[in-house]
Amino acid sequence: MEQSQSVLDPYQRTRLEQTIVIDQMITMFYFEFGQNYVFSGESHNFWEFLYVDRGEIEVLADEQRHLLTQGMMIFHKPNEYHRFGAVGGKAPNVIVMTFECASEAIGHFRDLVIQLEDEERNLLADIVKEGMNAFEFPFRHPLKRREDAKLGSEQLIKCYLEMFLLRLLRKQTMHARKSALSSAAKERSNDELARHIAKYLEDHLDTELSLDEVSRAFMIGKTRLKELFKRATGHTVMGYAANARVERAKLMIRERTDNITEIAEKLGFSSIHYFSKAFKKQTNMTPTEYARTVKARLASTNAD
Repeated sequence: MEQSQSVLDPYQRTRLEQTIVIDQMITMFYFEFGQNYVFSGESHNFWEFLYVDRGEIEVLADEQRHLLTQGMMIFHKPNEYHRFGAVGGKAPNVIVMTFECASEAIGHFRDLVIQLEDEERNLLADIVKEGMNAFEFPFRHPLKRREDAKLGSEQLIKCYLEMFLLRLLRKQTMHARKSALSSAAKERSNDELARHIAKYLEDHLDTELSLDEVSRAFMIGKTRLKELFKRATGHTVMGYAANARVERAKLMIRERTDNITEIAEKLGFSSIHYFSKAFKKQTNMTPTEYARTVKARLASTNAD
């Protein structure tokens, strides 16, 4: 009997490999928040992604802060604490999806922040569209199936979501290969970024910038910011800024166009006391003592 079946059906089957399989969905949301909205935060044992469809948001993922503008997406791995809030005085629209995935390849999405391309945004729109075909909108938790759901809509959500993740995965693996081949170029890029950061600090000596503000200005995490700047310059970001402010103060004292109080104000110090303290920490002299040494040197030069 088995032999006769083999003769009738001689074709060998090939089981198709599946790189990413979405096992279950938990939530799907399309939110329209107010300009001052702040989400207090949560953590859970499944995957989540958040996409900014409009406006800007600041996201905290464990200890990392990220500024996400329109078209950007962030992935939160299981058990990662995360929260976000609107920034820039704009009311943001965001898409949030949570799902379970046991595929090994999903690990490539850990800590991923990415700008979506047109085809990826179209796939995301298809996911939301089929979500509306399958579940009552506005979406809620748990998702409530529509009585008039279109045929195959839930399966299309799964298909589109897997296609979406596979496209991003291809992009990530291609980027990883290019990065491995261009580590020297990456170092040059980091050095150039550090120079831009240094220039930014020097252009804002009249303001006491925080590390968060510099991080947001260059849209990179604080940890990466500190590491690349230290490696490129040998200084911490805040140390470089403090030193640059004192060096500018020394120049202004030598040029003698402003008095000590005016210099402190122009360099953004909150008080003359704070200015004096910061100056002495760098030079072992107060601004007044430094001014006297400059005056003495000038007098000595004139005498010669």
